[in-house]
This record gives sequence, C-alpha cells and structure tokens, in this order.
Amino acid sequence: MNYWPLLGIAIVVLGFALRFNPLLVVVSAALATGVLAGLDLVAVIEALGKAFNDNRYISVTWIILPVIGLLERYGLQQRARAVIEGMRGATMGKLLVAYLLFRQLTAALGMKDIGGHPQAVRPLVAPMAEAAAQKTHGELSEGERDKVKAMAAATDNVGLFFGEDIFFAIASILLIQGVFESAGYPLTPLQLSVWAIPTAICAFLIHGSRILAFDRRLGRARR
Repeated sequence: MNYWPLLGIAIVVLGFALRFNPLLVVVSAALATGVLAGLDLVAVIEALGKAFNDNRYISVTWIILPVIGLLERYGLQQRARAVIEGMRGATMGKLLVAYLLFRQLTAALGMKDIGGHPQAVRPLVAPMAEAAAQKTHGELSEGERDKVKAMAAATDNVGLFFGEDIFFAIASILLIQGVFESAGYPLTPLQLSVWAIPTAICAFLIHGSRILAFDRRLGRARR
C-alpha cells in the first residue's frame, strides 16, 4: 500500500502550525497528494480548477473588482488623463460619442460585459472625459465635474441598453419574444433583433447630440 499521499496531511498540519498562508498550505497539500498518488501534475491542477468552478459561490466579476482597485491605486486614472491631455483635438464630446458607438457595436455582438461602470467608466472613460473637458474649456467646478462623470455613466447605459437587443441570443430578446407570443404574435428572435437596429440608431443620434450639446454648454459657461 502506498502511504506517500498521506504526506499531504502532514503538510497541512505543519503549515498551519507554522502559520503559513492557509491558501498556500491547502494548495500545496493538494498538489503533493495528487502527485504522490501517481497522478499527472496537469491532471491535479485540472481537478483543483474543476472543484473551484463547481463549488464557487462568488461570481468571477467580483474577483476582478480588487484588481481594478489596485490599478486605480497605482495611477490608472492619472494615466488615462495623461493620454487624453497628450492627444491633439480630443474633446469630451468626441470621446463620449466614440465610446457610445463602441459600446453599442460590442453589445450588438454579444460582448455586453466588455464595458460597464466599475470596469470601464469609473477607471477610464470618466477620467478621460474629464481631462478632455478641462483641456478644451479650462478648469471645471466640482458640479461640472460631477456632470461630466454622470454623462459618461449615462453614455455607457444608453450604449448597452440599445445595443444588446440587436444580439438575438440574449435574455431581453427572449423576454420580448415571450410577451409577443403570449399576445398572439409569434416572432423569431432574429426578427426582433433586426427591428432593434432602427431604435439603436435613433438612440445613438439622440444621445450623441445630447453629449455634443452638453460639451458646447460647458464651453459657453467658461466665457
């Protein structure tokens, strides 16, 4: 009988007694047990990954948030501002209209999580819009800064909301299909997606004009 795999228990006891990092101790014990039992190292790592994925209760999205926090702590927003300040002809209106188009197109392709408030607007889009507004119109008041940030957040909302319905394999399209079908109008998801395109275009034009009008109002307020 092979008793070597029991060495993993000794690693756990010794690691906890020496007050090593618990996660490091448990993973080391698991790897040692698997390898000493004759399993391939890759197979052991795959088993650990499968066990984590099957038993996790925290969404991966929440695991990413600390990473974004660390990036902000070490100057992500400052670098975003510096990039905009170094670009010639960059304005807040052009920047947010470009982001609106990007958000709608990616959402229409099903990549709705590529943007968002915590991972894109707060660390990147809002600081860049604020820097562009300051570059064009001069120093902003606290209230004007808040309005720029709010417009950046609203741009993300509009782009996602009116872009995602173009992608037919999404929950909102299936919900709309169910409502129409219950009312006696059988429609396919593709039909609903096609007719979402004119709405998305109108949303882009309307919100894009709101962004440009807001940029002009900031300019008039500085005169």
